This record gives sequence, C-alpha cells and structure tokens, in this order.
Amino acid sequence: MNQAGSVQQTHRHTEVGLSDERAVAMYKTMMLARRFDERGQLLKLAGKVNFHISGITQELSQVAMGFAMDVKKDWFLPYYRDYGLVLSIGMTVKDLMLSLYAKAEDPNSAGRQMPGHFGSKRLRIVTGSSPVTTQVPHATGFALASKMRGESSVSIVTFGDGSSNQGDFHEGCNFAGVHQLPVIFVCENNQYAISVPLAKQTRGRICDRALGYGFPGIRVDGSDPLEVYRVVKEARDRAVAGEGPTLIEIMTYRVTGHSATDNDMDYRTKEEVEPHKLKDSLMDYRRYLENTNLWSEEQEASLQVEIRAIIDEANQYAEKAPYQAVEDSFRHVYLETSGEGN
Repeated sequence: MNQAGSVQQTHRHTEVGLSDERAVAMYKTMMLARRFDERGQLLKLAGKVNFHISGITQELSQVAMGFAMDVKKDWFLPYYRDYGLVLSIGMTVKDLMLSLYAKAEDPNSAGRQMPGHFGSKRLRIVTGSSPVTTQVPHATGFALASKMRGESSVSIVTFGDGSSNQGDFHEGCNFAGVHQLPVIFVCENNQYAISVPLAKQTRGRICDRALGYGFPGIRVDGSDPLEVYRVVKEARDRAVAGEGPTLIEIMTYRVTGHSATDNDMDYRTKEEVEPHKLKDSLMDYRRYLENTNLWSEEQEASLQVEIRAIIDEANQYAEKAPYQAVEDSFRHVYLETSGEGN
C-alpha cells in the first residue's frame, strides 16, 4: 500500500465519527462478548448449564451497531445471538451468566426463559420471545409511539436471515414504510436458518426487499465494524430527521451450530466451515488498532487477564446464586392485586 493509502487507513475510525477512545472501547466490548460466548459453550459441554446459543463472528457488527445508537433515548429489540449488542448498551457479563444458569436474579426473565431472550426496562431493551421475528412488528410499534409523541428516539431491531421470510418481517416493514417510522431493521445474515442454508431460503438479496416498502436497503460486510458503525449511524440520523426506516443486511457466517445442542455437521461440512473459522475478523480489527498506535501487545495481555477475571467472577456468582422460589413461579404471569377478597 502506498503512503497516502496507509494514512487514509489509519484514520478510518475518525472519518466515521469515532474517537480513539470509542474505537478502542468497541474492541474491548467485542472481545468481552467473544470470551463470554466461548465460556458459555464450555459450560454447556461440561453439563453446567442446559443451553447456550452462540454469536461468534457476529460480535463485531453487533457492538458496532450498539455504539452507533443513543443508549439514553433509543429502543433495542435484539435477537438471541446479540451478546455483543446488549453488552455494548449496558448489560453486564454477570447479567448474562445469571441468565445462562437460569437463576432468580436473571434480569431478563428471573430464569424463566432460555438464554438470549434479553429484556431490561432500565436499558430500554424490549423483552423478546421464542417465536422468531415477533420483535419486528414490536419495533415498528415503538417507532410509531416515538413519532406520535414527537420524541427523537429510534428503535433498532435485529433478526436472522431465516426470520426475514416470516410474515412478521414483511408486515413490520410495510407498516413502517407507509408511516415513515424511525426504525432500523437489521438482518444479521449468517447464511443459515437453523439447518437451512441461504440458497434454499431466497434467491434475492434481503436488503433489496426494502425497495418494495419504499425505504433504503443496504448490504454491509459484517467483518468490517467501522463500516457497520457508519451505516447504522447514518440510518439513525435519517430516522431522527423524519426520513423513515432503513433495512440493513449484515453479511456474516455462523461458525457454530444453531445452538450448543445442534450437530451442524448433519447439514454442512467441515470443509465449508473451517475457512470461516480461520478468518477471524476480530483479529483484523485488533491489527487495525495496532497499526493506528491505539493498541499494543501489552494492552492485549492486560485485557485478557481483566476479561478472564470478569467472567470467572460472574460465573462463580451465577453458579452459586439461588434458583427462583417455587412460590414465585407464577409471578409476572397473572395480574397481581392486593386487599381482601383478592
């Protein structure tokens, strides 16, 4: 690369609106999400937890989109692999571990739901449910409320490529397009809907579907977090300016099974998966920071020790924490009243 090209490369994060500190913070959050995800897989293999669903390789784009949003104003409707997203907007590893162990202190559901079903009123994370894609019309509803109230908040909703073929997706997009609502639809296209490859789901680009609903559709490389940040930030700016929704298709690849209980070798081969495992874009982003003199081997070593301590502490706490009491099992299910005769 010539000198001019090198200079341009070293300033990419500032060109998209990220300070040095924020660019580094993004990397730290990505690595925290990666290490938590890896620990979750080990805990499932060891029989310590009943379920884990992985988002490895997707954490770069998840963190980037989280950093592009306003955590004090916006609404977040994540899907079940979004550890990077929820960590970037304020959820902690301790929160995620309590959910993984299904303990009473789990802030998402008090241990009632499977891990990955995020929810936090404090963090403006809208509770998700197991049927896929239900969060899309919900996000449209939050955007409608924002517009009706004259607020400057935006809702962002994520989902997989398989979800884009559900009726909820089309209905949510259509309604948002008609009413020019401040919502960002993000398809994290990891090439598989459980066991069904993308080629058997659709012949077209998912982002191109936005054309039929009257708003922009953009495809972006999920291995480039700076570009993801730029695209999501521009989509948010459009929404706040009253220019309506955006559909973003983030191209990535699911290197694990659908969940820790899924044998993905039943429907694909190691030869297909291995190149994606070897191409670790998280390391590419680390090298970018090193090339801009924002990161070093010493800082990396220190970060790994810090993250290990955070995860170990959260794991130990969650494992020892109590399960929900039996008498509380129907709480938050039926209307709770007080007084005589109730």
